[in-house]
Amino acid sequence: MAKVKITETVLRDAHQSLIATRMKIEEMLPVIDKLDNIGYNSLEVWGGATFDACLRFLNEDPWERLRTIKSHCKKTPLQMLLRGQNLLGYKHYADDVVEYFVQKSIANGMDIIRIFDALNDPRNIETAIKACKKEGGHAQGTVCYTISPVHNLDLFVKDAKTLVEMGADSICVKDMAGLLVPYAAYDLIKALKENVKVPIQLHTHYTSGVASMTYLKAIEAGCDIVDCAISPMAMGTSQPPTEPLVATLKDTPYDTGLDLDKLSEIADHFRPLKEEYISKGLLDVKVMGVDVNTLKYQVPGGMLSNLVSQLKQSNAVDKFEEVLKEVPRVREDFGYPPLVTPSSQIVGTQAVLNVVTGERYKMVPKESKALVKGEYGKTPAPVNPEVQKKILKDEKPITARPADFIEPELDKIRNEMKEYLEQDEDVLSYALFPQVADKFFQYRKAQKYKIEPDMVDYENRVHPV
Repeated sequence: MAKVKITETVLRDAHQSLIATRMKIEEMLPVIDKLDNIGYNSLEVWGGATFDACLRFLNEDPWERLRTIKSHCKKTPLQMLLRGQNLLGYKHYADDVVEYFVQKSIANGMDIIRIFDALNDPRNIETAIKACKKEGGHAQGTVCYTISPVHNLDLFVKDAKTLVEMGADSICVKDMAGLLVPYAAYDLIKALKENVKVPIQLHTHYTSGVASMTYLKAIEAGCDIVDCAISPMAMGTSQPPTEPLVATLKDTPYDTGLDLDKLSEIADHFRPLKEEYISKGLLDVKVMGVDVNTLKYQVPGGMLSNLVSQLKQSNAVDKFEEVLKEVPRVREDFGYPPLVTPSSQIVGTQAVLNVVTGERYKMVPKESKALVKGEYGKTPAPVNPEVQKKILKDEKPITARPADFIEPELDKIRNEMKEYLEQDEDVLSYALFPQVADKFFQYRKAQKYKIEPDMVDYENRVHPV
């Protein structure tokens, strides 16, 4: 039995989940040295939506943020979340972009890269794992947890083994919807520990209210590392709180060895910030509660609110229950994808359209078509052949790795944005978010040359739905 390690998420997933990733670097700086001295396994500080939010809303260079945090973290490894072939954007990128992004992330201070794919298709993870290993980083392979007739212990173990064979240094079970209940967690972690010989980390969200209990059972089954958030930025749609877990495990064989007094000082920094976020309307207290519907419908909390807003736009809120019943049917037709970005949005939107139009698959968005065609990768179960025929008509589905169809694109992108190039990394910012990066580069130029800010329209930015 070994001490349990903790990854602190306050500088990435906690504020991404609670305040739509709006924490600024100046709000982090006063506490980074203290965080570095706690003794965490790692600090999750980058990736996910932070890259987009830095450029789009905060007028911050995400690469500069990473370098700044690294300059203060001398002891604790930094960690990020990467969507495999999607990187941090919303589509698949060519292998040369993926390799260069990983190279630059590690060169700028990243130590551990958690790499996942929405469909658990290992072919969408392999390039990033290889690139991470080549640069000397720690590649954490990820298995997205979900519940369906095809998802079981054997499948999760098989997925984890495949990632280890690809070179993953550790495995993360990513429970993005807060669906993993305590005794199921015990069985899952136990099965993984018996079958793979690398450290196992567990990530969950507090949405359904069971997460701290889930961690306790996972730890009893041998889980090596868990993701927590310091208490003012924990719970609700964020992670379980750090301090109660440290207190619970104290003087047991799992004792984390972390100092509660030092953790209390960290919490003191974030408590007034949390009040500020509430007063500015950035933090809606509704996201701090427990939503048991997450377990009832096996739908992430954020997806439920999206469904409601889509139904409002169609003046069809009365059809909410009908849509909730349609979601699992669409998910079955589409091969039981885990409900995480982007598959949650695709399945949810299709369910709404099926109900509102009164005919299943009468209207099909291009994203649904791409998923059914295989452009996102291989679904956990085969797509319903009748539905596939109705959506694709005469088009043939693809079975190869989606990125095999993407030509190298780095040189072309570099040429396209060369007027803005101030650092090598700019080409990657532009590759992921061309329009957003373009606006940011204009803003940066305006700041540098003291041009009147009203010449640059950088305030007028809208986050994509």
